[in-house]
Amino acid sequence: MTVVAIHQPQYLPWLGYFDKLDRCDVFCLLDTVQYKKNEFQNRNRIKTADGWQWLTVPVTYRFPQRIEEVGVNQTVDWQRKHLQALKTNYGKAPFFETYYASFEEFYQQQYEFLVQVNTACIELLIELLGIERKLVLASSLKIETEDPTLRLVEICKLLGGDFYLSGRDGAKYMDVDIFQNHKIEVLFQNFQHPQYPQCYGPFEPNMSIVDLLFNCGPKSLAIIREAE
Repeated sequence: MTVVAIHQPQYLPWLGYFDKLDRCDVFCLLDTVQYKKNEFQNRNRIKTADGWQWLTVPVTYRFPQRIEEVGVNQTVDWQRKHLQALKTNYGKAPFFETYYASFEEFYQQQYEFLVQVNTACIELLIELLGIERKLVLASSLKIETEDPTLRLVEICKLLGGDFYLSGRDGAKYMDVDIFQNHKIEVLFQNFQHPQYPQCYGPFEPNMSIVDLLFNCGPKSLAIIREAE
């Protein structure tokens, strides 16, 4: 029985994203839908001594481009800035040195499109967490429909899914009956954000997964799994 999860590719995603990745058999990066500004497709948050801050990948976006079409702004030296931000804010974290070289290599690569950045960072992060998961880009599939729910159903069928793992609020934007008509059972994620040791001040939830990795190292995946 195959569980499929589908989500837009995000940059340095939060813990709940990897909970979903960990609970499925195949994870589809939905890069064929319209890019949304000011969400998490090109940015995420890290913790600093002064609260949290955004790390943002600069993009060259023209409405109504799809995620797969959004380019990276090559005139901005964002990789150096992001790597320096990680070093400045997590340099004293217990497991910073364990993972720093991997992030350094990631930021040394050149990326033409945002989806390349996000795919590479997700692949790196599941490797560091110890999650073995098949990733599939929606743009690599022959999807015939633009209907939001039927698109998800079609992806599940193309990937051999018997179950679709939805986010907690999935029922608000999709028709569950359509899945049942296609003999696909819908499961709903119920991720409860854990508390874990952090650098600086009181606990700040909903940070990028890098916050957990640098602070908790090899225990990170177990912390995510115990969060239900």
